[in-house]
Amino acid sequence: MTPQSKPDSDLSRYDRQWRIAQIGKEGQARLSKACIAVVGLGALGSVSAGILARAGVGRLVLIDRDFPEMSNLQRQTLYDEEDLKGNLPKAVIAARKLTAANQDILIEAKNCDLNPETIDDLLAETDLIIDGTDNYETRYLLNDYALKNKKPWIYGGVIRSEGISVFFVPGDGPCLRCLFPEAPPADERETCDQSGVLASAAHVTASMQACEAIKWFAGGPLSVDRRLWKMDLWAKSFQSVDVKQAAVSCSGCCEEDYPYLDSDKMMETVKMCGRNAVQIYSRQSGAVDFKKMAEKLAGQVAVEYNEFVLNIRAEPFEIMVFATGRAIVKGTEDAAQAKSLYSRYIGS
Repeated sequence: MTPQSKPDSDLSRYDRQWRIAQIGKEGQARLSKACIAVVGLGALGSVSAGILARAGVGRLVLIDRDFPEMSNLQRQTLYDEEDLKGNLPKAVIAARKLTAANQDILIEAKNCDLNPETIDDLLAETDLIIDGTDNYETRYLLNDYALKNKKPWIYGGVIRSEGISVFFVPGDGPCLRCLFPEAPPADERETCDQSGVLASAAHVTASMQACEAIKWFAGGPLSVDRRLWKMDLWAKSFQSVDVKQAAVSCSGCCEEDYPYLDSDKMMETVKMCGRNAVQIYSRQSGAVDFKKMAEKLAGQVAVEYNEFVLNIRAEPFEIMVFATGRAIVKGTEDAAQAKSLYSRYIGS
């Protein structure tokens, strides 16, 4: 159950926030009744979740399938070196630390994979969704779910020193699929493992996402910025496009067709009995360009290929990628971990 608004006497911790004219005590009270899901607790989600918890969002649902790693600490501010020793998932760590920061709100940790089978249970009671994911597949899934269920959501992405964010409101302007009908081919996708990511760029992007969420509840739908924002923090360059005027053209908006809610359209995993491996079936269109992918991964992991398969060795794991996008991830029987590895090195 979403916490009820607190009496004025209990709002002292938010004194500097509700004194902002656009928020006020009434806006703060509305924020205390809101339920927001943060999907993905990496560079973006760890920052936006922290801001929203301290801002007094009544209920936060934190969803992530992964565990912290040393390379996360450069930009994912909810985790530290001690967390690497505890073998706890990111969602649990984040919930504990944010509860310590604000015990007056309800924070739920969901350590699981968001997919067509789990998405209804995970997001049914939420009022708004913040995208902190790292792959196209999950973003298109969020988009179709939001369209079908009329839930607003805030897209975010970051790579190198560049960030992008846009607020989608189903039924009022285009959706993600209207703007970007298809994900780029696997061999053309960039990941932070390949191209890097500047922590401050992630923090600025996540701060923009969190700010728009606060505005949505405190000030109402008319207060949010419906432009697509793209920035390069290194170059101090900011650009925006009014996407609300873009054509509404996808099958979800025009025909109530939501293909990414169909399990057959999503990445499928199968545990390979007795082999300590997981097979992944990607639904991407077109053949994988092994040469281009090998060039992208060169210097990061050991990679070799022939006309049939591309082999990635990222100890203690090995990933065999086939031309159709199908892959075998060796060294684990955990489907969520296999999907994370696939997203890291191949993109999804």
